[in-house]
Amino acid sequence: MVQLGLVHYVYLGIILCIIGIMFLKKDVILPCIIGILIIGFIYSGSIVSSVQIVYTAIVVSGREFIEIVIIIALVNGMSKAINSLGADAVMIKPISKLMINEKIAFFVLGFTMLAFSWFLWPTPAIAFIGPLMVPAAIESGLEPIWAAVSLDLFGNGIALSSDYFIQGAPSITAKAAGIKNPFEIAKAGFFMWLLISIIVIITSSIIMSRESKEKIKNKKSVEVHKIIKHSFGSRFVAIFTYTFFIADIIIMYVYKLRGADATSLIGGTAIVIMLLCVLIKCGIKNSLGQITVLVREGFMFSIKIFSPIIIIGAFFFLGSKETAQEILGSGTNGILTDVGMYVSQNIPMNKFSVVIIQASISGLLGVGGSGFSGLPLVGTLAQVFSSAVNVNRAGMASLGQIITIWVGGGTIIPWSVIPVAAICNVEPFEVVKKNIIPVTIGLISITIMAVFIL
Repeated sequence: MVQLGLVHYVYLGIILCIIGIMFLKKDVILPCIIGILIIGFIYSGSIVSSVQIVYTAIVVSGREFIEIVIIIALVNGMSKAINSLGADAVMIKPISKLMINEKIAFFVLGFTMLAFSWFLWPTPAIAFIGPLMVPAAIESGLEPIWAAVSLDLFGNGIALSSDYFIQGAPSITAKAAGIKNPFEIAKAGFFMWLLISIIVIITSSIIMSRESKEKIKNKKSVEVHKIIKHSFGSRFVAIFTYTFFIADIIIMYVYKLRGADATSLIGGTAIVIMLLCVLIKCGIKNSLGQITVLVREGFMFSIKIFSPIIIIGAFFFLGSKETAQEILGSGTNGILTDVGMYVSQNIPMNKFSVVIIQASISGLLGVGGSGFSGLPLVGTLAQVFSSAVNVNRAGMASLGQIITIWVGGGTIIPWSVIPVAAICNVEPFEVVKKNIIPVTIGLISITIMAVFIL
């Protein structure tokens, strides 16, 4: 029989404080560090040991996330290399010709964003395709605000909540949930992801169509881009990039590459394309310095995103058995693991209650405006609930991941839609106003669905 002690109650109290701070839209790095110090002192009884535990926790967390940091860095470097050569404009040009009216432009812009976000991640993808495709979309009749909504929902919502190819989000969630293969997260949550994606997009397009009938299209911010002649090198890289990534998809499917294997294929492809771009643009001699610049900028971008996640993860990894043993020692089962066992032994719980709790906490975590910072906790909670109630652990983790990222990854939090709003020259709060109803309906729908399928 598991008994809870001071360390468990204090840990739960700190988690509640962290959630409250996130809800107030404040950063949680400081409380996470203080929380590790407090837990370390309670567990060890030594100030010196508690200070050491802080460092150990961050090292363990960093080791868990290092592969994700590297893949994002390499993909970002590749994106910058393609952009510097002008190959991005060549890649987008055929797609932009499909936008013949407002509704088609909404979906063409969105699905293009989805495809590029899966391989580049949303933030680089927005910078990659936004300046090239948004003017064409607006020219076809799509209002700037709905261009921003399309980019945001397909990129920060649909693509980031699934993250099938880079697998950054599933990797974080899986590690915290004690699941070895990140693809299990994607597989278990596929129908929930599909449901929220369809509901949100259809609802948004209906709202857009109704608004379009009530007011005249605003085209004042349209900028018509001049036709630019592209070099042979930029056209070659564009074709090569498409070919290489299509080949990657085929290889993943044929050889059933998942998790680290799939990530390594994407990462290797990114390096090859980056090298090719640099050699074509700079030649062998000048490429020696340029490749260093691209790699450095890629890692600066990646670590800027993940440095707070590493610290936050360091605290929440205390709750999971495997990582807690690395941080606190082999004598612990993981603080939240103990809590889950205690709850299962003493408090009647059912599938409905744990799904509602998981969904509610995931939504609160997303309010902080960073969907990824909440993933270590939703993964850990999935592990706890699956040990307390007969529910699918991967499915619970996926539910938490989808909700946290849809809320905080950049659809209904104003400060997280700033990149999209800036590209389309609209106010972030206006983007959120358009997103709030469709996303809320989608979140409620998948929570109901989870009760029946998990």
